[in-house]
Amino acid sequence: MGVKILRCSSLPDDLLRHLSTSAASISMAAPRGAAADAGGGRMLDRDEKCDAETPTDKKYKVDNFPLSRWEFAAALGVFLVFSSGLLCIYLTMPAAEYEMLKLPRTLADLRLLKDHLTSYAQLYPAKFILGYCSTYIFMQTFMIPGTIFMSLLAGALFGVVKGLFLVVFNATAGASSCYFLSKLIGRPIVNWLWPEKLRYFQAEIAKRREKLLNYMLFLRVTPTLPNLFINLASPIVDVPFHIFFLATVVGLIPAAYITVRAGLALGDLESVKDLYDLKTLAVLFLIGSVLLIPTLLKRKRIYE
Repeated sequence: MGVKILRCSSLPDDLLRHLSTSAASISMAAPRGAAADAGGGRMLDRDEKCDAETPTDKKYKVDNFPLSRWEFAAALGVFLVFSSGLLCIYLTMPAAEYEMLKLPRTLADLRLLKDHLTSYAQLYPAKFILGYCSTYIFMQTFMIPGTIFMSLLAGALFGVVKGLFLVVFNATAGASSCYFLSKLIGRPIVNWLWPEKLRYFQAEIAKRREKLLNYMLFLRVTPTLPNLFINLASPIVDVPFHIFFLATVVGLIPAAYITVRAGLALGDLESVKDLYDLKTLAVLFLIGSVLLIPTLLKRKRIYE
């Protein structure tokens, strides 16, 4: 496209030459500008795509979903395997009013479930125990809240001795399953949920390597750290499984005994918080302190 400059006698020659040069520059630059406008949409799309994939955005996505694809697939696979096994057990159970078979969330739900299952447990003891154990271990493995109600139910249905054995067995089996599941995919989850608590736990484990069993027993007996956190964090901080297993079997007995015994008087229990009053907590911490004595004596000899 050409630009014509009309010569006017009133304009100086220098000014006319300057206008002609500028017009030629504009005429030559116009096609490039038009081409840029025509391809502007594609360039903008590429820019937006680059902006959407900045390192900050990638980090944000990782921080909000800590598992990688294969870790999520592994967790989902394990969950499906456990769920399928539990469903098969459920379908092979003798006929019952299935609408009554649900996980209790309150003491009122637990009392109704206990009344419904009393005769069922007496008629089909082996199959009922199989279903009870499978449900308990499933809940413990995948950190589903409500195992305390299952412990109370064991005391209400089976008494102290048998109920205590069932609770300790199921809690240990479920905690062990959770240990190995966390060994597979637990590190990003624990780092995401409890970063400070994990660093504290790792430091405490490192200081007590020589008497680690005593320390793990102390944690199991006392409510210093939640059992859920201990199950998930132990493989991450390199607690050996045999120590984890022994501490779980022995350390859960006092709290399980308190819960199972409370299940005998389920009708008189007003709240789950009543299980661990100040007196009960004092007894648990006293037992835990006794378990720590070998560790304290060891440290004293080192200092001397």
